[in-house]
Amino acid sequence: MPITSRLILIGLLLPGVAALAVKKDGPKPIPWSFAPVQRHALPVVKNTAWPKTAIDHFLLAKMEAAGAQPSANATSRELVRRLYFDVVGLPPSPEEVAAFEADPSEARYGALVQRLLATPHYGERWGRYWLDLARYTDQTPSWLESTASSFMYRDWVVQSLNQDMRYDEFIMRQIAVDQMPGFQLKDLPSLGFLGLAPTYFKELQLPPEIIRTTVADEWEEHVDALGRTFLGLTLACARCHDHKSDPVTAQDYYALAGVFASVKQAERPMMSETIWQPVAKAREAVAKLEKERDVLKRKTKKDPASDEAAIATMEQQIAVLKTTPHYSMALANAVEDAALFVVEADNKKGTKLDYKPAMARDLEVMRRGNPNDTAETVARRFLSAFPTKDGKPRAFTTGSGRLELAKAIVEDAPSLTARVMVNRVWKHHFGKGLVDTPSEFGNLGDVPTNPALLDDLTARFIANGWSIKWLHREILLSAAWRQTSLAPASEKRDPENKLLSRMARRRLDLEAWRDAMLMATGTMDLKVGGLSVSISSAGNHRRTLYATTDRQDMDSVLRLHDFPDPGSHSPSRPETITPLQQLFTLNGPVILEFADALAQRVCRECPTVEERVQRAYELLYQRPPTAKESAFATAYLAGRDTDSAAWSQYAQALLASNEVLFVD
Repeated sequence: MPITSRLILIGLLLPGVAALAVKKDGPKPIPWSFAPVQRHALPVVKNTAWPKTAIDHFLLAKMEAAGAQPSANATSRELVRRLYFDVVGLPPSPEEVAAFEADPSEARYGALVQRLLATPHYGERWGRYWLDLARYTDQTPSWLESTASSFMYRDWVVQSLNQDMRYDEFIMRQIAVDQMPGFQLKDLPSLGFLGLAPTYFKELQLPPEIIRTTVADEWEEHVDALGRTFLGLTLACARCHDHKSDPVTAQDYYALAGVFASVKQAERPMMSETIWQPVAKAREAVAKLEKERDVLKRKTKKDPASDEAAIATMEQQIAVLKTTPHYSMALANAVEDAALFVVEADNKKGTKLDYKPAMARDLEVMRRGNPNDTAETVARRFLSAFPTKDGKPRAFTTGSGRLELAKAIVEDAPSLTARVMVNRVWKHHFGKGLVDTPSEFGNLGDVPTNPALLDDLTARFIANGWSIKWLHREILLSAAWRQTSLAPASEKRDPENKLLSRMARRRLDLEAWRDAMLMATGTMDLKVGGLSVSISSAGNHRRTLYATTDRQDMDSVLRLHDFPDPGSHSPSRPETITPLQQLFTLNGPVILEFADALAQRVCRECPTVEERVQRAYELLYQRPPTAKESAFATAYLAGRDTDSAAWSQYAQALLASNEVLFVD
């Protein structure tokens, strides 16, 4: 049961307690994040030779003020390995590392950054981060109409990042692409942010009073995901009362919730109405025939011969209908404008969800969040904390208001919107955000560790056309990002690395860890896009981005390795260390398959034990083995150079090492 539903139940049982929940406080302080961004003059630093981008001046000034100094540069091998995993989520080949080390020019690094950002694998790596925020799923419980084509939203995200779509446009397309100028039907998959939003089961035999609460919970989820993803604000707190810490009122909440009360999740065809109508008619007929066939199959058969003949006839009719041109064309998980009213069923028993196509609806304030106890109606509009020139928040008067909402996010609150994204990118590059509550930029969140740096970087991000690739380059080309992670003096002075006077050692997430092993074994399928595949399927060699996610039944491999809940907005991933993870590397069929493949590869490519050992180290760690490592391997494999089981066991030991899992 969602938390608001539990509070409603408590309110019904304990009215005095519920009354406390709606008590209003005084005016809330304006969060620092609401202020307009501005450029800042570069701080004066003593070590003028170290900075390479504006970022470095801000960081170095903090270091010098604390009596600290930046760490040495990472080695070429560390740097190229770090860069590959960070930008594309894949390891460099041994040959790529050797070429980088052999080039002494300063230009080599900038050229490599540019090349990696231009590969299609960049969008795959960074698209996964966005899908965590968007609570993307491939499969969902049966009460959502269908998610057979959900992959099209995932592929749209990847493609948009690869094309360096302006971030403000990236936002608008996910909320209202079908209402934007120049809209084409092929753009519909971008609406997956809303079209794949979680839905809750509704037993329509129950009375409307109960179903209204379930529907209100869905609206709360949508408002919450929108607020935390794009604005870094916990707007859902205002469903039951004015926000306790931020200048967001209950009226603000219902003004936004009215937008979601005016849209309906729908599979939408990416073809003209002329082409679609015969397909829609055929699909409707097939659905009806399949239902009748299934009922007939379940019936007690009084006349088996007659029943079988009827079923066969239905099967033939279904087969013919499915030959309709474009019958199997994928439909986009999207939304369309339609106001939803929860009313009593026509037979006076149960509930009916009454959608009014092309109609919009303003919601009443729900006392204590209870949809069965309402007050004044609130017109759809943006947050009152972001007024336009006339001193009032933008009103939503066209259709559901989706397009006006999208414009308000990027035009009326651009500084907040951009700050949130800049901080997200920073967090993924450095392991910690300048604000370490990436989806909470309100008064309850952390304050920036370096406000001037965040402000200046955000202002320049906007000035550079909201280009995410520009932001990547600015960070990756900095001297701060190129520092070594092996810096004892820095660790002693600044254990938590608050000054960023060294680079943090990073543990790979599941996707990069599994993909690195696939690359080492030489079995990776680098095809971009398409249908998902179960991560546990034998012979699945696609990137982990394409592993099937299921809101109701997550695969055990994903669950074991800290994969985010596909039903929730996930700005960060936990990092757990459990015995089950170690058992997975010892006994998991996936690891055993990878070990066999790696053993076969090195034995196929190299004739001697020494060469095979060196090749395995280069493929996995992008370095040759030390003398001690080589001697140990040679001793273990002595006299067993043709023993495939011994080589697989050795390969598994290498795959299970921390050096595969961590990046310096």
